Amino acid sequence: MSDGYLLQIEPLELQFPFELKKQISCSMQLANNSDRHVAFKMKTTNPKKYCVRPNTGVVEPHSACDVIVTMQAQKEAPPDMQCRDKFLLQSVVVDTGIAAKDITPEMFNKESGNQVEECKLKVSYIPPQQPSSPVREGSEDESSPRVSVSDNGTVNQTPESNLKSKTNFGPQESTSEGKALISKLTEEKKNTVQQNNKLQLELELLRQQRSRSHGGVPFMYVIIVCLIGILSGYLLKRML
Repeated sequence: MSDGYLLQIEPLELQFPFELKKQISCSMQLANNSDRHVAFKMKTTNPKKYCVRPNTGVVEPHSACDVIVTMQAQKEAPPDMQCRDKFLLQSVVVDTGIAAKDITPEMFNKESGNQVEECKLKVSYIPPQQPSSPVREGSEDESSPRVSVSDNGTVNQTPESNLKSKTNFGPQESTSEGKALISKLTEEKKNTVQQNNKLQLELELLRQQRSRSHGGVPFMYVIIVCLIGILSGYLLKRML
């Protein structure tokens, strides 16, 4: 902050987060802590590059005025990101009742005997703010330990990685269970085939007995044998 005789200026260096092809603005404040009315005027060494609002005005006693400086969009970055532009703030005491529209260039002419206070302001470029990286959800849960209490009252902490290793089956255990299951299914298939062959043999014997005796086999018995054969075939197909 500049502790000038007329105005206090904050900041003394205009900083612009430089980005290509984008208008960038920064603000400054002019504070009048005196009992007099103070007029100001802003000048720059590169007027086509900057827009100052307001560039002239009157700051009343014990009040402040905000000034916005906007840099026009730039097509290329300067070498080494160094800026040689400068601003000059002129301030002078004026009579009560003078408004911004009444300010004239002659008020800031030292040769006319006016007590003009001047303050030079530098311009600098700063890198634009980078967006913060998002926090992974559940990262704390993955690394946080699990707390358990033993029978004697001791608190034990188990890392999440250990719990995962305990709950997941190893490849050797999975292979042994798969072999046991295949062996069981093979045995059931074998038993079903044997039972089906036995029923087929009994049915053939019944047919032979019928042809020899020219007698009829009870109808209900035939139905039962057929149902048993169908059920056996269904079970065999399901096992396959």
